[in-house]
Amino acid sequence: MRILRENTAGLVIDIQERLFPSIYENEILANNASILIQGLQSLSIPVIVTQQYTKGLGGTIEPVRRLFGEPGHIEKVAFSCCDEPSFMEPLKASGRKFIIITGIEAHVCVLQTTIDLLEQGFTPVVIEDCVSSRKKNDKKQAIFRMRKEGAIISTYESILFELLRYSGTDDFKAISKLVK
Repeated sequence: MRILRENTAGLVIDIQERLFPSIYENEILANNASILIQGLQSLSIPVIVTQQYTKGLGGTIEPVRRLFGEPGHIEKVAFSCCDEPSFMEPLKASGRKFIIITGIEAHVCVLQTTIDLLEQGFTPVVIEDCVSSRKKNDKKQAIFRMRKEGAIISTYESILFELLRYSGTDDFKAISKLVK
């Protein structure tokens, strides 16, 4: 099935200051997530940002936070974003079917959100090079399980060009510049 931009929203899950330093390949994650987010924004795809217990884990890391204006993020204490009404209500109201996901930790909040989105009739698109965990194997097993549950697994470059569809446009030039 083709993922179309008018049917798509982005989701940034808990890429937060106090957890980030212990994340496997964290600098690669920060770079890739920033490219993905900028690409989604350049294609006018709405992006939702969540933070897990901000008081304890801090805010969203600066390279990601600077890409968004206020109001900023949705606060949550549940591991799954879907357990927060302030997340689910606007998502359902948007009418968007595909949810492109970046975030941490892959084996906790990303996994539980992905499973719940599937159960609610959405199609999660987990961007493998834009999610991580503290341990490499936790990420690996989470990706395996999300795929088995029915999520689409992709990479940031692949999904951006799929959403783009055509070359030779201003959007193509913007995306090409981002992924180089």
